[in-house]
Amino acid sequence: MSQPPTSARGRGAASNATGRFESLTHAGFDDGWTIDDDAPAPLRTTVTAERARVIITRNDSPDVGFDRSINPYRGCEHGCIYCYARPAHAYIGLSPGLDFESRLFFKPDAARLLERELSRPTYRPGVIHVGGNTDPYQPQERRLRVTRQILEVLARFRHPFSIITKSALIARDLDLLGPMAAAGLTRAAVSITTLDRTLARKMEPRAATPTRRLDAVRALSAAGVPTVVMFAPVIPGLNDHELESVVAAASQAGAAGAAYVALRLPLEIKDLFREWLQGAFPDRAGRVMSLVRQMRGGRDYDPQWSKRMKGEGPIADLIARRFAIARRRFGLDRPLAELDLTKFKVPDRAGDQIDLFGAPPPSRRPAAPPRRAQAPG
Repeated sequence: MSQPPTSARGRGAASNATGRFESLTHAGFDDGWTIDDDAPAPLRTTVTAERARVIITRNDSPDVGFDRSINPYRGCEHGCIYCYARPAHAYIGLSPGLDFESRLFFKPDAARLLERELSRPTYRPGVIHVGGNTDPYQPQERRLRVTRQILEVLARFRHPFSIITKSALIARDLDLLGPMAAAGLTRAAVSITTLDRTLARKMEPRAATPTRRLDAVRALSAAGVPTVVMFAPVIPGLNDHELESVVAAASQAGAAGAAYVALRLPLEIKDLFREWLQGAFPDRAGRVMSLVRQMRGGRDYDPQWSKRMKGEGPIADLIARRFAIARRRFGLDRPLAELDLTKFKVPDRAGDQIDLFGAPPPSRRPAAPPRRAQAPG
């Protein structure tokens, strides 16, 4: 069970409500014994190793452009208040609030597991999306290098992948991303929610500044990596007025495309977001939530397939039209080339033997190439 936080300074969530599956709940309150001179201890980040059995996660969602993904981390220190991954922390008995951004888990065996899964004789390649749940380049990646190790395996196997982040740390791995992109095996997406540094610091307290994210787009583009800028989430009444400016900045930074997702407030996120909004923008909190509900059939959230990513109604239609015009105006509406599935090959390992005709043993032969598939973006 989650304990009430001692301090939320520098964090996204304002509270740490107990996860929805717990039978007992804890709530902080003022008992009248607080001494003003006693500053609470800052909320520390803890990182715990998670022993996973598999690393590739499969999905059949019609709303995303991939059927498999890899998430090196559980939880995310960026602390984005709107993050749709927050409710997943409840499955491990933790809070989607401050626990999500301060009690993190990493997968130290990710590279080994990936190599094992890709080497199976029955494996057939398909675009793997790295970071579909939490950010693969959050601050702990500098030290742990789990994402780096995953990319090294994908490069050795010549396996196509896409990757998404809101961190400038992705530029560290240009030595891998550049050659893979040249071979038609990768593309990137960088999330830029606002160009307003003050707003970004409130919504995404430990993520890279908008300027540094644009720098990452420039670096990726200069290295030949097709890069899509994600204006996500679009929050009506809060950042939607920046739509055209973000698309223009993406174009100037060399992006190859742009896309957007409307604000999603499933499960605990609706309460966390409302709490944050009231504290950060009390003058417009009511209007923002009214506009959100107008996009969601009168509710805070509508989980229906084909509706949850964009919303519906006049507000959603207006955003869609504005985005389409901006993409066309700045040349970011052209389709990206498909990623190449035909180059996948299980690399030879020390000790492998070849048969009389020079062919590798069956377990080491490249998988039969399926048809080429469109990666997300």
